[in-house]
Amino acid sequence: MKLLVYLIIGLYSLQITLAQNSPTIIEMTPSNWNIPNDALFEKFDNRKTLVLKNGRATVKNKNFINGSIEVDVYAKSIRSFAGISFREQDDNLEEVYMRFHKSNQADAVQYTPMFNNESNWQLYREYQANAAFKNKGWNSLRIDVNNLKAEVFVNNIKVLAVDKLRTDQEGGIIGLWALFGNRFSKFRVTNKAITEKHSIPTQTLLGNTNIIKCWRITKAYPYKENKIQFQNFSKEKYTTVSTEESGLLPISKYVKKTSSGNFEQNKENYIIAATTIHSDKQKAQLFSFDYSDKVLVFLNGELLFSGNNAFRQKGVQYMGHMDINTNKLYLPLKKGENKIHCVVIDKANGWGLIAKLE
Repeated sequence: MKLLVYLIIGLYSLQITLAQNSPTIIEMTPSNWNIPNDALFEKFDNRKTLVLKNGRATVKNKNFINGSIEVDVYAKSIRSFAGISFREQDDNLEEVYMRFHKSNQADAVQYTPMFNNESNWQLYREYQANAAFKNKGWNSLRIDVNNLKAEVFVNNIKVLAVDKLRTDQEGGIIGLWALFGNRFSKFRVTNKAITEKHSIPTQTLLGNTNIIKCWRITKAYPYKENKIQFQNFSKEKYTTVSTEESGLLPISKYVKKTSSGNFEQNKENYIIAATTIHSDKQKAQLFSFDYSDKVLVFLNGELLFSGNNAFRQKGVQYMGHMDINTNKLYLPLKKGENKIHCVVIDKANGWGLIAKLE
């Protein structure tokens, strides 16, 4: 009798495991999807397909935490983007996408978090990867998600590992995204059981204690060139925020733009990021930093630096990525308190600031 009970329990456990590891196919039909007005469902190549021109489609009544998401995308040789979004909540989400015109190039596949409806790929150069796309037929894109980590596969070949998903959201809506038109088919989801609740790791910021870890920032304002007045900075309301472990401040995570979600069609916005340096004597202090897209750096009310690091600003292939050692500036510090104010201006693709004192 005991043997029979154990056998039944074992078979039941196996059935649950198989169910959890079996993909659920989300058919490309109107009853399963929320789609933009210009999207359409079509029968193509003996498949049910969804054609997205520009925009995002989401699966109805489906919450995703951990597991796998996979979709087939029809090949294209001209410029286009096709991807999977997941854990979407309140205009924040995780996203991985293929850039079909970049096959066999270093940035063929990209991961980015979306904060307040804004993509941030410029801030995360480490999450871009080479991949080879088929120029005919279907390409598969798969994401395996395990708590804060993800692995990305193209045509069943692992091309990218994400060591920390940046939104810190534990679950949410799943969907598809396209730019310049793509055709999707066979969307499938495999849910993985959660055995224990994970927590967000504490940032240590080891290795460089001179990284600026906290900034005081304002809300976003529309930017008009030559209209920034330093005498107005003290009237602003500031909120203290923390950087990522590298020192990167992803501004859109904390601030909602007045114009967002339209890439280069956005209007430029700016915030003021402030910090205070205490010096025991008058001296020159080396300040290393980078930014996206533009910046004005003030020290004690004096404008010391202005720059433009925008996408394609320095050539058609210029990406506008950030590196903390890119810009070097000697700050003429006075004895006592010294106030740095960085006016960071952005249109699209990643709004960020990173800095350290050397």
